[in-house]
Amino acid sequence: MNPEYSIGWDIGGAHVKVAILHGHRLIEVTQHPCPLWLGISRLEELIDRILARVPVPRTGHAVTMTGESADSFSTRDDGVRRILEVLGARIDSKSLYVFAGNEGLLVFNRLSSGHYSKIASANWLASAVYTASAVDTAVLIDIGSTTTDVLLVKSGKVLANGFSDYERLVSGELVYTGVVRTPIAALAKQVQFEGERVPLMAELFATMADVYRLTGELPEDYDQWPPADGAEKTPEASARRLARMIGRDLRSASLASWTRLADYCRELQLREIQDSVMRCLSRLDSSDRPMLVGAGIGRFLAVDLGVRTGLEFRDYSSITGFAAVPGAAECAPAVAVARLLAMRFQC
Repeated sequence: MNPEYSIGWDIGGAHVKVAILHGHRLIEVTQHPCPLWLGISRLEELIDRILARVPVPRTGHAVTMTGESADSFSTRDDGVRRILEVLGARIDSKSLYVFAGNEGLLVFNRLSSGHYSKIASANWLASAVYTASAVDTAVLIDIGSTTTDVLLVKSGKVLANGFSDYERLVSGELVYTGVVRTPIAALAKQVQFEGERVPLMAELFATMADVYRLTGELPEDYDQWPPADGAEKTPEASARRLARMIGRDLRSASLASWTRLADYCRELQLREIQDSVMRCLSRLDSSDRPMLVGAGIGRFLAVDLGVRTGLEFRDYSSITGFAAVPGAAECAPAVAVARLLAMRFQC
């Protein structure tokens, strides 16, 4: 089947991202909250809602995932299997393709359990493969709500040191920090505030979403999760949650002081990501001239990293040719697998 529409799915543990191509033209990208740790039924309900509104005739589907690591699954293989079962029950198996790492897109009905380890948490590679087809040498940084991927591309190839989550954590290519869901307590043991070094409470009082609401950088369309206390998402409410992290109340300092604390937390996160970027750059020759490609809802941090490292910054949406489509950079893996599927059938 040569599909008229190609739909890319990136199924995570907290969000499902969907990209729709008509031919080779990207027409829509969406992100949907999906707490997969609460059970597979959450994914079933969401996929049913999405499929009810997407094109049906001559449509191909390409899937990548990270959701297999959710708490609701006993093992990663079990997670891959059950997510694939949900998709296979709803999409014609001859129209469904699954991204299996270096093996690329595989037809659903030819998959075996031997492919599960290659399918698990491979969405980063889909984005990197597509980046490698568009630029020669680059560091791709995809900063999402929960994690950050840092990948090296050289001579049109992805030079990854790790492929499993474990290997990528060790290599520094997976940095477990993001701009929405990461707890403040995961940044450091202590922070600077009002001239003092103050230990952080090991509590889920506040997340990085509170930091970026205070700095004004969190895109409203992607601020989809309730705060830690279930209250408002205003700067004042975010400052109140941040104050609790150091045993204070909102009114004990000015909003400007809490914003400075948010700036300090931002810097801590940026330095952690920068460390992985520098580790990645150290693998290049002095003659290489890489660019820095930024993706994800937190790519505003990648812009800063471009300045700090002296690298030319390019937005992921611009290298894919989809700069005019909202969400193209925020949902890079979904766009990548949709595009890879369309390219598969290119005449």
